[in-house]
This record gives sequence, C-alpha cells and structure tokens, in this order.
Amino acid sequence: MKETKNLMNAALAGVLALGLGAIADQAAAAKPGFEKCAGVVKSGMNDCGTSLHACAGQATADNNAEEWIYVPAGTCGKIAGSSLKEAAPKES
Repeated sequence: MKETKNLMNAALAGVLALGLGAIADQAAAAKPGFEKCAGVVKSGMNDCGTSLHACAGQATADNNAEEWIYVPAGTCGKIAGSSLKEAAPKES
C-alpha cells in the first residue's frame, strides 16, 4: 500500500513539474510591443536568464553585452552601446 502511495505521489509531482515548465516557457515569451535590448542593463536589473545564470535580477555587472531588458519597440536602437537581441513580436 505504501509503495502505491509513493508511486502516485511521484506521478503527481511529475505532472505538476510538466505544467510548471509550460508556464515558465510562456513567461519567457516576448511581450507584444516590446523588444529585447542587450548591453544596457544595470547590475541586478536584467529581465531574464542568459547563459551566465537562469533568472531575472541576477546580472552581476553593468552593461554586460549578454544581459537584456524589455524596452518599447523602436527604443533599443536609440540607446548608445545597446544591441537588439530580439525584435518585438507582431501583435495578433
């Protein structure tokens, strides 16, 4: 009986993990009307993970070329030292 309960708990945990993974993918999706602008982020103010770390707010240095933030579409090209990481998605 105890083994069955453990198996059921493990299965439920797996289903929940899959669901949370899907939500995380949606949260990382680009915002309509905004673009990802890299190279202009202050330490600790990034919007999402990079190859250096997994989460927002973990940038360790100012103006790292890999760190990015969301800015209104068309803004990134106007900021000195910035580079457009991902253009704004088209609104549907």
